[in-house]
Amino acid sequence: MNQVIETILNHKSIRKFQDKPLTDSQIKLIVESAQAASTSSFVQAYSIIGIKDKDTKRKLATIAGNQSYVEENGHFFVFCADLFRHEVCSEMEGKNVDISLESTEKFMVAIIDATLAAQNAVLAAESMGLGICYIGGLRNNLKEVCDLLHIPNRVIPLFGITVGYPAQQRDKKPRLPFHHVYHEERYQSDLSTYKKGLQEYNQEISSYYNKRTAGKRKETWTEQIATMMEQPRRMYMKEFVEGKRVNLR
Repeated sequence: MNQVIETILNHKSIRKFQDKPLTDSQIKLIVESAQAASTSSFVQAYSIIGIKDKDTKRKLATIAGNQSYVEENGHFFVFCADLFRHEVCSEMEGKNVDISLESTEKFMVAIIDATLAAQNAVLAAESMGLGICYIGGLRNNLKEVCDLLHIPNRVIPLFGITVGYPAQQRDKKPRLPFHHVYHEERYQSDLSTYKKGLQEYNQEISSYYNKRTAGKRKETWTEQIATMMEQPRRMYMKEFVEGKRVNLR
């Protein structure tokens, strides 16, 4: 096993950081690593906004559900699906690409490109001894995020990533069993086998929470996920995304 794989397998979310900012060279290296990720047809449909200002971080932390580590970290990155530059490209070249930019396919391309770039950034940061945590809570109020960060139409902030020097370490959270995630030749959907795998995982997760919280938390994974999904969240998203399609013309 090499160091890259060790870094990947040792991933854990860090939610408490030392009061120590990243250097400009560290930030540049992380962003360059993000840019090295694969991109569909060389479209490069993403942008990254770096946040150093403490007041801006504090406002983003409030939007994200008062998560203190959004405010207190070495650097905060916001990853965006970005088709704004492609609209600018079309104007520069005198072409109309509105139908393409408003297609579900290009929407998916932008999200996938941004996500691939983000995971490269995370791996780079962790290989440097830094800790990270993805922040989906920005999607609690994307209009406010866009207003705060002056984000134009055709650009959608997807999530943030806190990066910094860890002030605490946690045990790795167990992932789903290999045989439940990896399907060979075809999707294995036999319900009895499927449920058995989930029941085995439930025991592992319940034991993990029990140990981590000294008995205060014991729920299973299926209980946690079903309870969470029972309450629909961020149902404004479809309307917000459609509103972001307004073009420059």
